[in-house]
Amino acid sequence: MRSTLSLKDRFTLWLPRLVLSPSLVAVFVGVYLFIAWTGWISLSSSKMVPQYDFVGLEQYVRLWATPRWGTAVANLFVFTALFLTITISVGLAIAILLDQRVRAEGFLRAVYLYPMALSFIVTGTAWKWILNPDLGVEKVVQELGWSSFVFDWITRPEYAIYCVVIAAVWQSTGFAMAIFLAGLRGIDNSIIKAAQIEGAGLPRIYLSIIVPMLRPAFLSVIVLLSYISIKSFDLVLALTNAGPGNATEMPSTFMFSATFRRNQMGVGAASAMMMLMTVAAIIVPYLYSELRETRNEH
Repeated sequence: MRSTLSLKDRFTLWLPRLVLSPSLVAVFVGVYLFIAWTGWISLSSSKMVPQYDFVGLEQYVRLWATPRWGTAVANLFVFTALFLTITISVGLAIAILLDQRVRAEGFLRAVYLYPMALSFIVTGTAWKWILNPDLGVEKVVQELGWSSFVFDWITRPEYAIYCVVIAAVWQSTGFAMAIFLAGLRGIDNSIIKAAQIEGAGLPRIYLSIIVPMLRPAFLSVIVLLSYISIKSFDLVLALTNAGPGNATEMPSTFMFSATFRRNQMGVGAASAMMMLMTVAAIIVPYLYSELRETRNEH
């Protein structure tokens, strides 16, 4: 049958593949090939420049023996737990509020979504000014008459990570709100009306019926926010530069510092592979769940 196709039909058949092939090649080289290269570097003795010998898991042993990496992993767990919990809770609450068809809904939606239009560098710089005791909230409140007010978390190692959480929540809450609102708008209103006829109040309806129906939205938000938290580099760099000291060190900033500042390319590559494994541990179960649901629907 293919032999009977005209030249024009063959061109039409191959045109989509020809158009997509440069993008596929670029993705293969720029993503997967470099992932493989990084994995090999993590198994070598590379320091200032790449080496292509094989030393096994030596770089991973050095990585986990580094106290700074331990601090980065601990900070990642604290940051991710607080970031996910607060962002999802606040985003869901705002989405439920907007789902009540409040006045100026379009304006409020734009206000909540606006931070997502900013880069994390801009967000980090802005919050660095806001949280600076000499310029921001502390100074403004003291000038208003509350001279004993102190808010110097960004300068204190034990609290600095929470400043990163504040800035990240402000940046991403609108994103969570948008996904939850889309999920709420996809639910049939007849379900709510039927529950109201049965005598259920609105809070009970949302807690017992509506929120459980938002499972796909919750999965999407958790996966995407987890990915944001793991790769958080520019926000930390702009806000605290991983300081004070190493108090807000994250795996991404550790990787950058090890590779480009301390000439430990092998250790940096090992940390990058650990981040990749963490992302894969989140993404793969999500993709498996989505593909299984799609297969069951068919």
